[in-house]
Amino acid sequence: MAFTPRPELRYEKRDRVAYLTLNRPGAMNALNTELRRAINDAIEDGEQDDQVLAFIVTGEGGRAFCAGADLKEMTRRDAEGQVGRGIGEDALAVCSKPVIAAIDGYCLAGGLELALRCDIRIATEKSTFGLPEPRRSLLAGYGLHNLSRIIPLGEALHIQLTGAPITSQRAYDIGLIQRRVTDRAALMKEADAVADEIKLCAPLAVKAIKTIVKTGRNLPVEYSVKLAEPILKAINATEDRLEGPKAFAEKRKPNWKMR
Repeated sequence: MAFTPRPELRYEKRDRVAYLTLNRPGAMNALNTELRRAINDAIEDGEQDDQVLAFIVTGEGGRAFCAGADLKEMTRRDAEGQVGRGIGEDALAVCSKPVIAAIDGYCLAGGLELALRCDIRIATEKSTFGLPEPRRSLLAGYGLHNLSRIIPLGEALHIQLTGAPITSQRAYDIGLIQRRVTDRAALMKEADAVADEIKLCAPLAVKAIKTIVKTGRNLPVEYSVKLAEPILKAINATEDRLEGPKAFAEKRKPNWKMR
């Protein structure tokens, strides 16, 4: 099913990359139900498109990547007795293709959780990060369970227990983000550069790596190795597995066929 255009999210494909731009700048790109659904649908569309090799997720407006859940909508839902947080970014959490978060400005609460669902995070110098939920008597969702799997436990607990934001420099120092750039122009240039590096790799191998790493990171190494065996066997049986070394020997770029 093709993605249906919506005002909350700009979605476009260029040069084998799918770009998702959160487009609620007046609300600091807060996640309401419509935006959550749009993100979900866009990721599913890109997953089904063999021409898409990577995603870049960013926010419009320059003030925020995403400031979290739309608390006005949450208050309204609470008043109506609706339980839960609405539509989640499930497709993003299980996406098989690489996802790059290009962060400019506030990346807080559900916004940080959105970024944590991505594989690689790049941010501008002015960006700030945090999980301020306990200051509103709320509990984070994805971030509560996954932040300490990405950065050291003490750093994760400091962010989670205080609700205080951290700078992009601190986020870079503790490994929360992988690149730190000066401004938005540099941000998108760097995100595109990372996507270009990914596009040099065999798409089936990239998917296999993401599956093994994401699933195996919570297992003992010997179980992770076992998990990888059938995936490795499948990769070794592909035409691309033969094409890679052959292209190297012939001093040319490989022609990936994704089979």
